[in-house]
Amino acid sequence: SSGINAEYGGSFSKKLAFNYLAELSHEFLENYTSQIDQAHRPYMFIEFETRIGKLMRMYTDSRSPKQLNKINNELADVQRIMVQNIEDVIQRGEQLSVLDTKANNLSMMSQQYKKESHQLNFNAQQWKYVACGVGFVLLFLFLRYWVL
Repeated sequence: SSGINAEYGGSFSKKLAFNYLAELSHEFLENYTSQIDQAHRPYMFIEFETRIGKLMRMYTDSRSPKQLNKINNELADVQRIMVQNIEDVIQRGEQLSVLDTKANNLSMMSQQYKKESHQLNFNAQQWKYVACGVGFVLLFLFLRYWVL
């Protein structure tokens, strides 16, 4: 495509250049397939040069219907890809939102678990002290009334 760009001084996308060459090849084979084996002169297909020129003008003229259709198709492809990318980003955002909610719930539940475990530990310590206190009181009463 650099030859096409240099010759016509414009910017020719690779996709457009390949489309041009594919169409050129298709037309040549359509018109001259039977004559290829019989070609003995170097310029036997010189009349095809006019078709090459017409096709080149059609591809380089941005106002031609074929060129506009190709540009519209490329724009539609880009739009489709961008819409898909945006939908992917939205879906990832929703997944991140769900993950954030779960992380917040887990954090709250872990804080509640920590608080409840401290409370249970404190209650267990209190019952130990109460049991020891009751034991000492019973021992004191036993020693006071039955031993003395």
